[in-house]
Amino acid sequence: MSRKTKARKPARTSLSVFAQLCNLIPPHLASKIARRFGVDKRARTFSPWSHLVALLYAQFTHALSLNDVCDALRNHEAKLSLARHATPPSKNALSHANRERDAAMAEALFWETLDHLTGTCPRFGGRTFKGMPRRFKRAVHAVDSSTIRLAASCIDWARHRRRKAAAKLHLRLNLQCFLPAFAIVDTAAHNDNRRARELLAGLDAGEIAVFDKAYVDFEHLWDLTGREVFWVTRAKDNMRYRVTKRLLKKPAGRILRDDLISLSVAATGGKYPGVLRLVRAVVEVDGKEREMEFLTNNLEWAASSIAELYKSRWQIEVFFKELKQTLQLCDFLGQNKNAIQWQVWTALILYVLIRFLAFCNGWRHGFKRFFCLLRSCVWDCVSIPSLATLCGTAGGIPAMRAAPEQAYLPGFAPPRTASRPRHTPSVGQQAGCQARTRQADCRKCAIAF
Repeated sequence: MSRKTKARKPARTSLSVFAQLCNLIPPHLASKIARRFGVDKRARTFSPWSHLVALLYAQFTHALSLNDVCDALRNHEAKLSLARHATPPSKNALSHANRERDAAMAEALFWETLDHLTGTCPRFGGRTFKGMPRRFKRAVHAVDSSTIRLAASCIDWARHRRRKAAAKLHLRLNLQCFLPAFAIVDTAAHNDNRRARELLAGLDAGEIAVFDKAYVDFEHLWDLTGREVFWVTRAKDNMRYRVTKRLLKKPAGRILRDDLISLSVAATGGKYPGVLRLVRAVVEVDGKEREMEFLTNNLEWAASSIAELYKSRWQIEVFFKELKQTLQLCDFLGQNKNAIQWQVWTALILYVLIRFLAFCNGWRHGFKRFFCLLRSCVWDCVSIPSLATLCGTAGGIPAMRAAPEQAYLPGFAPPRTASRPRHTPSVGQQAGCQARTRQADCRKCAIAF
């Protein structure tokens, strides 16, 4: 009998997985930002750092209520204290902190934590995302919004229809590192183009912005052109224009039209007096081919590059999908605007912390799997790098089997290489193999019958 191999286990450590995650945030950052926003003056027994840790735990474990958070942290008070002496809150203290403490503190915490992580590991904020066309050397930003549904019966401040209430997360995503570059948490009552100027205010000359037609405002687009910022969007169906020059005489492949146009209506033409480029192409959406018209201010790119740029914008939908399916952005622990903003910003903080751990440990699976792996041992005192190596592909790509394990019909088995020694089974082995399967390549004696 062969000796049973002992199962490998992750290395032990003095800190829990949750404490290791929280300690990625720079020391004294929460207290420094709390002093900046005046939060520390109102904090007595429940410190701003403990408040942040409690909300991170609520996001990490998908807590159902305030009692769920408080009871769990109180039951693991000893391990919680290892996260820089964080203390468990009472239900009233946590509810009061979510309602009264300024949510701008959580926003500042997110941006300074992200700056710290990208400064600690510059490759984390560099060109690491593989979904971008390699020909573009400048930064490419995708702009979009995601609606977060709320209960209209008890959240009046977010009501935007008669029976609906929702908040909206406006985001500018850097597609080269797949990290947020700017974000706004607001109600869903306003149109997206009202937030376009704020979202694109930080772009430098030569950078590229890609957004859908909900953000089209010709006055703002002319301002971007004056700042030498390139942009790609979709043309609205009711846009009136005049063709000034045809760059493509006849359809070539998936590119149907490539024209230089100017706006023909006085109202829009006065807002954008320059020349625009209109490209009509066939693109694949959800497995079906559709004709789309793209609008840009760049007159030198290839038409296929413009279509690929807009196709890369759809990666921001993947970001929103990861955020909503793994973190708790459907059920909230409070009903007022300040509490919901606290939870949205802490969800973004937790997202970048887990992304940073996955990047540093060479995790090659999806974000959701790594999140579930850490959540399954949230209070276990095991090393995260060792856990990622044993449970994922952090140590490299697993080796493939030389022979495929599948069944072959008689006469269709692949030929065997001459270098592999051939095993001659006994009569009993052949009979046993034929009894198990008549048409499969026998895995025991490696001979096709």
